[in-house]
Amino acid sequence: MDDAQTPNAQATRRAGDRVAVVVGSTRPTRICPGIAEWIRTALQRDSPLTYELLDLADVDLPLLDEPLKAALQQYEHEHTRRWSRTVGSYSGFVFVFPQYNWGYPAVLKNALDFLYREWHDKPAAVAGYGTRGGNKGVAQLLSVLQGLHMRALDTHLELVITDADVDENWQLKDIEATLHPYRDQIRAIDEQMLEALQDDQQ
Repeated sequence: MDDAQTPNAQATRRAGDRVAVVVGSTRPTRICPGIAEWIRTALQRDSPLTYELLDLADVDLPLLDEPLKAALQQYEHEHTRRWSRTVGSYSGFVFVFPQYNWGYPAVLKNALDFLYREWHDKPAAVAGYGTRGGNKGVAQLLSVLQGLHMRALDTHLELVITDADVDENWQLKDIEATLHPYRDQIRAIDEQMLEALQDDQQ
């Protein structure tokens, strides 16, 4: 096996790939940014990929206001064109979000629905959280990602965060203690993301 075929050489070739860790909640007093940053840091450790936070609160899209369906890519509004460029600049995505009433936040669905082809064939992982792990919201989002023709990774996260984990201001008391049990799954997500992006080059 020559150097060009070794795993390290493949990893080096993927070093330019950027993966967005999407903060999928805009609720006041949200804990989503802290969870997303913790996941991003865990993913980045020893990875040749570049993981970056992408906060939907900063993207600040209105409710879907494009007159034509997204598949046509005939966008009327600059905020849509800007969102299209942002999504197109990433090679993969990790969606982090709370479960609301057995589903995932409307702001995340809205952000997904603004576009269509930009999501196609991009590898994606899902990290939901809730008092029971957010499994119903995770299942719903995985179904939507299939409709967008994204490549959902085999590993997804269902993070259990109970009332005992938060303080009187609804903030996590000890994020490291709460999320540490999921480190092996997070490492698996990075490995699967890297493998999916390597497959794109073959």
